[in-house]
Amino acid sequence: MRTMKAAILTGLRSPLEFGEVRLPDRLEAGQVLVRIRFSGICGSQLGEIDGVKGEDRFLPHLLGHEGSGEVLETGPGVRHVQAGDHVVLHWRKGNGIEAAPPVYDWDGRRVNAGCVTTFNELAVVSENRLTAIPSDFPLDLAPLFGCAVTTGMGVIANNARLQTGESIVVFGAGGVGLNVIQGAAMVTAHPVIAVDLFDNRLELAAKMGATHLVNASRLEAAAEIRRILGPAGADVVVNNTADTRLTALALDLTRPQGRVVLVGVPRKGDLASLYTLPLHFGKVLTGSHGGESQPAADIPRFVKLYQAGKMNLRDLITVRMPFSAANEAIAGMRNGEIAGRCLLEF
Repeated sequence: MRTMKAAILTGLRSPLEFGEVRLPDRLEAGQVLVRIRFSGICGSQLGEIDGVKGEDRFLPHLLGHEGSGEVLETGPGVRHVQAGDHVVLHWRKGNGIEAAPPVYDWDGRRVNAGCVTTFNELAVVSENRLTAIPSDFPLDLAPLFGCAVTTGMGVIANNARLQTGESIVVFGAGGVGLNVIQGAAMVTAHPVIAVDLFDNRLELAAKMGATHLVNASRLEAAAEIRRILGPAGADVVVNNTADTRLTALALDLTRPQGRVVLVGVPRKGDLASLYTLPLHFGKVLTGSHGGESQPAADIPRFVKLYQAGKMNLRDLITVRMPFSAANEAIAGMRNGEIAGRCLLEF
């Protein structure tokens, strides 16, 4: 009987509980057993804990969707990874089988899990949520490819289709927002305007390529952005926050043929009030689903970029904490003390 330590969500808006959880006796078709080495914490996990999408009928369940680790075993039919591989765990679908989610046991209590979880020492993961990486690639950086980097870069390439010399405004300089900013800088956008409520996040945004910083807790953001952009407006505005009020502002800040990309997930029931006439004349409003990234294709490309010194990953990770301190890490993300990505280490 194999067991592991896991952080379990037992109730909405409650701290995670730590428990010794029993793994299934065998792997089913398409399932892979991974020893987790590092896990990132994404805003999506905060949303799950807060129940932003409404009632959670899967409680209690495990969390986490960006991590790194080593493959220990593979179930029937698995072809794209093998025992010993170093892998990125990601929430977007990659190559391989979409396996049935595992069910764990916690002192006789059923604990649910999705196709990927990372807030646990061991994880039964669907093959298509894993991408192998070179064995010499730093495992502490690899979790960033599970969500933050792939989403941010995907927003630039696939949703915004940002071109050299175009202007962009980025609301929210968290893990994904920082990579939207990095992606914008990599295609030589200008200006790249970062908007956030916390100075520490804006300082990090500057490291990632932002040319202008707007602290919306001290400045009237719309006026400052218009001062920077002038009367033409932005080519692209990206909203990484869950604040639906920013959707109307984003539309207003873009030029007549500009693009607005919504990345942050609003709380269920939060509505946006919009003047939609500009959408009939070339302005575009679209949502993003993980930047429409393709992990099996994108992650190897990003590995090469990092190895060539073309991508900044080290500065994205600002705090490292032991897995046992997951609740403290989540609190630090909520109150703004933590900028960038917080890494949980096993």
